[in-house]
Amino acid sequence: MSRPTAHHFGVTVTDLDRMVEFYRDSLGLGPCNRFTVSGTAFAEAVDVAGATGRFAHVDAGGARIELVEYDPEGADAAAERVNQPGAKHLGLAVDDLDTFYADLDPSVATLSEPQTTESGTRILFVRDPEGNLVEFLEA
Repeated sequence: MSRPTAHHFGVTVTDLDRMVEFYRDSLGLGPCNRFTVSGTAFAEAVDVAGATGRFAHVDAGGARIELVEYDPEGADAAAERVNQPGAKHLGLAVDDLDTFYADLDPSVATLSEPQTTESGTRILFVRDPEGNLVEFLEA
C-alpha cells in the first residue's frame, strides 16, 4: 500500500466567489484554479443525489485549500467553537505573526490578538466570511 500524502484541505462553502476573494485577496493566498464537477460518478462518490460542485483550489504553499460550493446545498455544519466535537479549522503558517496581524484587513474577524501558548507557539484564530475557523501560527 502506498503512503498517503497531503493534496488538499477542503472547505464546503455557500458563496464560492466571496470565499475566493477572502482566501486569495484578503489573505494573499493564490493563485486560484477554478473548475466544476458533476455527473453520476461525482454524485455517487460524494453520496449526494444530483450533486454538482463548483471548485476553487487556492495555493497555500505546499498544500491546497479546496473551496467547494455544492448544488444542492446541504445543512450548515459549522461549529461555533474549536472545542466542539466535529469542529474543524485550517492551519496556515506565517513567518511573523505580529506583522501578519498588523497587516490583516480590519474587516477580518479574529477570536483574539496573537497569543503565545504554553508550548511557545504563537497562534491567531480568525473566521472567514462564512464563519469557518482559520488558525495562523508562527512557523
